[in-house]
Amino acid sequence: MAFELPPLPYAYDALEPYINKRTMELHHDMHHAAYLSKFNDALGKAPELASKSAEDIMRDLASVPESIRTAVVNNGGGYVNHAMFWEIMGSNAGGDPSGEIGDAIKAIFGDFDSFKTKFNDAGAGQFGSGWVWLVLDKGGKLAVTSTPNQNTPLSDGHEVIMGNDVWEHAYYLTYENRRPEYLKNWWNVVNWEKVNARYQAAKLRLG
Repeated sequence: MAFELPPLPYAYDALEPYINKRTMELHHDMHHAAYLSKFNDALGKAPELASKSAEDIMRDLASVPESIRTAVVNNGGGYVNHAMFWEIMGSNAGGDPSGEIGDAIKAIFGDFDSFKTKFNDAGAGQFGSGWVWLVLDKGGKLAVTSTPNQNTPLSDGHEVIMGNDVWEHAYYLTYENRRPEYLKNWWNVVNWEKVNARYQAAKLRLG
């Protein structure tokens, strides 16, 4: 079965003024849809992968035929990365993290401000297009990392807790070349309830 484009869980303008309506329309309806289409096209050549979830495909790239592996890395990554991205944002969001994820951030990074600084610096320092991530590494510890292009930490054995898209298409209509400003303002739309749920699920997967 072909994968489908997940609908936005809120209106296109729900994240304004931090992310504007037109950016969300283009980002979701055009960019995400394009990754999905090319991912499905690639998987059409590998019916043996049909029973796997998109995330499991990205976790096990060795199972992907070499002839389509680059297309899967680029477009499958784009598909799963964006599905996560829409999920962890929302209106009337932001603030400090609470629950288990809040406690874990304090335990690893000292406090929320220190975590935000580390995360924003990693996002600003990612050369060219890519993503900045909070992951649960193989040892079950939270870590900040970044990846180029549409690569996903899933392919490195990590569990993705949250991530911010630092491709220019994610912010340029509002922020132009001011990526650090976008990174700073993005915290106003983070839905910590969703992030906490992802953290709890990731811990269960790691056992």
